Amino acid sequence: MNRILWIYNLLLPLALLLAAPWWILRMLTTSRYRDGFWQRLGWVPGRFRRPPDGRPVIWLHAVSVGEISSALKLIQHLECALPEMRVLVSTTTRTGQQLAQQRLGSDRVFYCPLDLIWSTRAWLQALQPRMLVLMETEFWPGILSACFRRNIPVFVANARISDRSWPRYQRLRKLWRPFLSGLSAVWAQSDLDADRLRALGCNRVETVGSLKYDLSVETNSMIVDRLRLLAPGIAWLVAGSTLEGEEQILIEAWKQLTRDRAEIALLLAPRHPERFSAVARMLSGSGIRWRRRSEITEQAEPILAGEIVLLDTIGELASAYSLATAGFVGGSLIPAGGHNPLEAAFHAVPVVMGTHSENFRAIVDELRKEDAIVILSVNAADALCQRLEQLFDDAAFARATGMRARQVLERHSGSTARTVTMLCAALHGGNGEAP
Repeated sequence: MNRILWIYNLLLPLALLLAAPWWILRMLTTSRYRDGFWQRLGWVPGRFRRPPDGRPVIWLHAVSVGEISSALKLIQHLECALPEMRVLVSTTTRTGQQLAQQRLGSDRVFYCPLDLIWSTRAWLQALQPRMLVLMETEFWPGILSACFRRNIPVFVANARISDRSWPRYQRLRKLWRPFLSGLSAVWAQSDLDADRLRALGCNRVETVGSLKYDLSVETNSMIVDRLRLLAPGIAWLVAGSTLEGEEQILIEAWKQLTRDRAEIALLLAPRHPERFSAVARMLSGSGIRWRRRSEITEQAEPILAGEIVLLDTIGELASAYSLATAGFVGGSLIPAGGHNPLEAAFHAVPVVMGTHSENFRAIVDELRKEDAIVILSVNAADALCQRLEQLFDDAAFARATGMRARQVLERHSGSTARTVTMLCAALHGGNGEAP
């Protein structure tokens, strides 16, 4: 491992140096590349150097919004089980940072350092964590080896290897093995994930299930209250986590859907905030009445039938699904692997997805098995419109589909409690194995 790490620590700074002009340009033109810059390089704010209550730290790392959403209930249960500990959370993306700060407070959230010797050293020296908990598969050789040298146990919760990532990991498995073999425990979402992780060199792997089934969703939400007030009698389609190339298909399907149907409206939620402006321009050129969610106040005009509301805020989508008569989950009309349909299932909302759902294969397979999701046969506006028509026109079918989805979610819940039990056991000298 030492030789691999030496080469890695030499090549990574060199690669960052060569890419510096591109990063500088990005930082000058795009604010999201500036956020957390100094924290990523190893600057530790005073609130983390001098913990206010002196409690020992558990460091939990979650890359972005999806991982944070899965981690929220885990964090809540950890704090209840271990009141003597303080859980601090790092993220990689700005959207993940915003959601984590919104739900947990800025005094507990920071940007994960770059995998450079001095950056990771600064944060580990400041936090002195009792353990590091990684969400899913955020493996970085530098931080893993730094934890191993300090005898800080590293656990992986909700671990998975996606179909898209698997070939890449396989090609580099000899390089990964020395690092992954040192992990204290890895708790996989499915048996397939567990088998893949063992093949990469993880020694202590168990299948625990997906934390994504244990959702933490705010049921009382300002967006829900306002839209219900402004749109009485309106049936909503909530289209969440859409990516570039999908909004145009949705708009075309929406035009077809609203020709013969009154009293329906669309809440459109792009996955990435940096695309809000581009989607707004697309809507302006569509000829459809629309407005931004950020501009909706208590004094706003009523929402009319056929109107589109662009959800240009962070952290409101999960609760907004409660409005829906039908839902669409993005990342599935294009080969991006799909996004999580369980936020809609939490509210018993029937969901339509495109043919691409590889990132959530196990969850989608469970829903399909129970006829609890609608999967398109082809990724086209006509096909999408046809399946949405079925959900809006056949209330009994839509209600039954949504209820089956909710039942799947309830049946597979409990992974959070199992993970917390194993973390507590490991912290108190156990082996971190499932009871």
